[in-house]
Amino acid sequence: MHNKTFIKALLSAICALTSVTLLLAQAPAGKGPAPGKGKAKGPAFFVTSSSFPDGGEVPLKHSFYGENKSPEFTFNWTAAAPETLQSYAVIFHDIENATNKGPADTLHWSAFNIPGAAKGLPEGLGGGDLPDGTRNGPGIAGSRPNGMPSYFGPGAPAGPFHHYVFEFYALDKKLDLPANTTRDELVKAMEGHVVGKAAYVGRFHQAAP
Repeated sequence: MHNKTFIKALLSAICALTSVTLLLAQAPAGKGPAPGKGKAKGPAFFVTSSSFPDGGEVPLKHSFYGENKSPEFTFNWTAAAPETLQSYAVIFHDIENATNKGPADTLHWSAFNIPGAAKGLPEGLGGGDLPDGTRNGPGIAGSRPNGMPSYFGPGAPAGPFHHYVFEFYALDKKLDLPANTTRDELVKAMEGHVVGKAAYVGRFHQAAP
C-alpha cells in the first residue's frame, strides 16, 4: 500500500516537472534576459603603484608632512585599451574629512587631459599645465591665493587613519575646461564619456610625537 502511494506521488512530481520544462521551452524569446546583459563590455581598466600597495599606508614623502610628491601610478588594461580612449583624469580625495562641517569630503587634487597614450603617472608630477597636455585642476593647492594647481598630499593629524582615494577615469574625449574649474564641473564634463574607471586607496595619519 505504501509502495503504491509512493509511486503515485513520484509520477505526479515527474509530470509537474515535465510541464514546467515545456512551458519554459515555449516561452517567447522577448521574455528572456535583455541581450548582452551580464556580458563583459570590453577590457577592464585598473591601476597599480610602486609607491605603496593598494589599501596600504601612504609613505611620508607623499604626504603634506613630507616631500609632498605625488605617487607613481601605472595604467593597466586586461586587454588592448579601447580605440576610443583619448585621455585620463584623476580625482584624489580624503573620504573621512567633512569639509566645512558638511557631508562633502575634501578634494586634495585632480588632473585631467592626461594623454590617452600615457602608461601612467610618474612620481612627483609637476603642477600647472604640463607639456604633454596634462592639466592640474581643482584641489587644495590651487584654491589658495596665488597657488598653482598641483598635487597636495595627505595631511591627517595623529589619531585614526584617514582613507584617501585616487579615482582614475579613462575618457573618450579631452576636456575643454580651465584649470580653475570646480570638482562638480569636472565630473559633469566626464558624464557619458567614461570608458574605464579604477580606484586606488591609501591610508595615512601623522605619526604620534
